[in-house]
Amino acid sequence: MLKLKNMIISKDILQQFDVPGPRYTSYPTADRFVEAYGEDQYLHSLQERLSSARSMASPLSMYVHLPFCASLCYYCACNKIITSNYQKAIDYLDDLQREVELLLPHLGREQMVSQIHLGGGTPTFYKDKELQQLVNFLKSAFQWQTGGEFAIEVDPRTIDDERLHSLWSMGFNRLSLGVQDFDPHVQQAVHRIQTVDQVNGLMQTARSIGFGSINLDLIYGLPFQTPASWLRTLKTVLQLRPDRLAIYAYAHLPERFKPQRHIDAASLPTYSHKTHMLEMALQFMQDAGYVYIGMDHFALPQDSLSVAKRQGRLHRNFQGYSTQSGSDLIGLGVSAIGSMGSSYVQNTKSLDEYSDLLQHGKLPVDKGIGLTRDDLVRRSIIMALMCQGRVELADIEQSHMLDFGTYFAREMALLKGFVEQGLVKLDVHVIEVTALGWYVVRAVAMVFDKYAHADGQRAHFSKIL
Repeated sequence: MLKLKNMIISKDILQQFDVPGPRYTSYPTADRFVEAYGEDQYLHSLQERLSSARSMASPLSMYVHLPFCASLCYYCACNKIITSNYQKAIDYLDDLQREVELLLPHLGREQMVSQIHLGGGTPTFYKDKELQQLVNFLKSAFQWQTGGEFAIEVDPRTIDDERLHSLWSMGFNRLSLGVQDFDPHVQQAVHRIQTVDQVNGLMQTARSIGFGSINLDLIYGLPFQTPASWLRTLKTVLQLRPDRLAIYAYAHLPERFKPQRHIDAASLPTYSHKTHMLEMALQFMQDAGYVYIGMDHFALPQDSLSVAKRQGRLHRNFQGYSTQSGSDLIGLGVSAIGSMGSSYVQNTKSLDEYSDLLQHGKLPVDKGIGLTRDDLVRRSIIMALMCQGRVELADIEQSHMLDFGTYFAREMALLKGFVEQGLVKLDVHVIEVTALGWYVVRAVAMVFDKYAHADGQRAHFSKIL
């Protein structure tokens, strides 16, 4: 049994939900994007924004993908490029500039941006000079909103105190540090070695400078992890007291992600050990005063993510949980995904193709999707479940002009099984995920996923637990 305060998750439930499922950073999920959605469709969605009130009333969010890394982490499933050729990374900045310059006539120059996230890869693979060059260009093309959230992912092995001061001076005010695990044996097995002192020193400096909402990433289920070693890592992390924590389950998919072929499946924790590590993380974080945001995210009560959840403003996008709902998201760089109005778009995953298209004056669109009326209503429900754990049926009926009970008769019947297990509360007015149900909220959301029910192909997703 998995005990969480006064709750108990039975082994039957654990086994029932030991299945793959989407993380719902979008709906429809990215595997539903189609090549028929190309540059012309994206340009049309940009023009729609430019000609509507959204372009002035709603600030943009922005994700910039910087794919380069100096060394390979074996667990990694990101789109990255391992290289020692720094010139390749410099040339990539020129391509990013070309992409923005192609977007601006259709998007509008000096659009307000309230959130920027630099991810990778390893953004701090770049030296300060080149990062400053990128920031200067983005500030010349867009207005960075005063008090906005400007975040960068940081590999603790690639920065020092001086670099933290440089990032602050560029305008970044939030950091996400990749830790994964502090056990030396585990670190060696995944080819990512860093010390507690290294991470602690950086966090103390970052706080003294003024960085807020400092996030640490952890992963459970890595090779040679045990409940005992994981306990040591959790205790260490609690001493560091990050503002936010993302605690992910490792998904071993070597057939999809080549770096994972370096990991011997026999070295991975057993199912029972992995489940116990999940239990430990959930219990430790909540006992330490962290708010359970949802799925694998935690934050201190005063953090803006916790405040957004209390106020019903929590949102999900391709970077996970966000404090800003309803913003159009511009994705820049190779493989980046954006959201514009009622459509999603993804750039090509190949660096050569990305560069070639831009140099020929073409936006590097690989695929995307325009949402149907049915997609939009299901997205509203799924995002409400994932972010607030609650769906007001009357709100859906009024917003989408439908009768909920009739339109979703099949889904409401399926939810009765969740009700019987104590995972969902259901009446004529509301669907509400219980405290116990939050741990399998992805499964609850899947009830409303038309595509998942249509073909049942879910093997390419990570496990729900």
